[in-house]
Amino acid sequence: MKKALVQEPPSTTATPSTTATPSATELPSTEQPDTVAAGTRQADGEGLGSRLPGLALTLALAALATAVGRLLPVLGGPVTAVVLGVLVAAVRKPGPRLRRGITGANKPVLQAGVALLGAQLSLTRVLHVGGGSLPIMLGSLGACLTAAHFLGRRLGVESNLRTLVGAGTGICGASAIAAVTPVIGAASAEVAYAISTIFLFNIAAVLVFPVVGHLLGMDPHAFGLFAGTAVNDMSSVVAVATAYGPSAIDDAVVVKLTRTLMIIPICLGLAVWARRRARAADPAAESPRVSAFRLVPWFLVVFLLAAAANSAGLVPDGVQPGLKELSVLLITVALCAVGLSTDVAALRRTGPRPLLLGACLWVIVSVTSLSLQYGVGAL
Repeated sequence: MKKALVQEPPSTTATPSTTATPSATELPSTEQPDTVAAGTRQADGEGLGSRLPGLALTLALAALATAVGRLLPVLGGPVTAVVLGVLVAAVRKPGPRLRRGITGANKPVLQAGVALLGAQLSLTRVLHVGGGSLPIMLGSLGACLTAAHFLGRRLGVESNLRTLVGAGTGICGASAIAAVTPVIGAASAEVAYAISTIFLFNIAAVLVFPVVGHLLGMDPHAFGLFAGTAVNDMSSVVAVATAYGPSAIDDAVVVKLTRTLMIIPICLGLAVWARRRARAADPAAESPRVSAFRLVPWFLVVFLLAAAANSAGLVPDGVQPGLKELSVLLITVALCAVGLSTDVAALRRTGPRPLLLGACLWVIVSVTSLSLQYGVGAL
């Protein structure tokens, strides 16, 4: 079951020919130079042109997902994008003609969207408001990632999937999953399952957390801290805080944005881990000298530079909403591509164990957040 989400590469073994006449592809290249050159030119032309249909489908679904996300803020555009993409793939899996454009809208667009998230951060405000919540955030994140590793192994959840569910639950939902995906090389089915799991418990948080807050008699600041550390996607954080009271929103949003910074150390750690795993799998591929800069994904560097620029006042206030919308749009487009690329059969084969892992992590993060607040006197 651990390998359920690992997609087997297509077989490259050819069936022996039953005739003595060689095929065109078996002829030496010197016997057909004109054919090879023409074929290369044709392939290049088809590669450029065939991206358009897949890209058009991805953009159309992203536009629909964005519209739905605005109507249902608790759902959000990125999550809707994955759902729509998976539904389309389930009805009819995109063929080769569409896959080129879909693939082109995936990884680079995803990384660009994550990089622009940094422009929403003010490091000064994070230090002022988020500094007091740092022990609670770090404690919750540590408990989540530790439980994801050990409990996920116990449940038989594949390594990449438990990493995605752990990062999404412990950091910031779909944005964290989007950041971690290219670092560990997760498959589309793993990404879709992880985001769907995170979304389910975001909805549960919107329904349950305000009730818990009132039962515990939490003031708006304490509840904002609770929502910011225990709810995942920003849209759900705002929905939960709004349901409790308008005065809880500011604290919840700042704490949530502070959690977003945890993307940087987690992705760097995962980059080192992924490289070591690759070397262990193929020791012959190990390079004697590896630059430390190659371990740092470029989009994390841009993320940090954008946050620093915003903190220094270099990003005008009038530009920030547009950058935020662009960031969400890019992530939405990329997650549409992820959904369209998903192996729906692999999702079915995976079973309910990753969902059970997500439920356990959601409870662990919530209880840890409340316990740490009580321990530091914030509750």
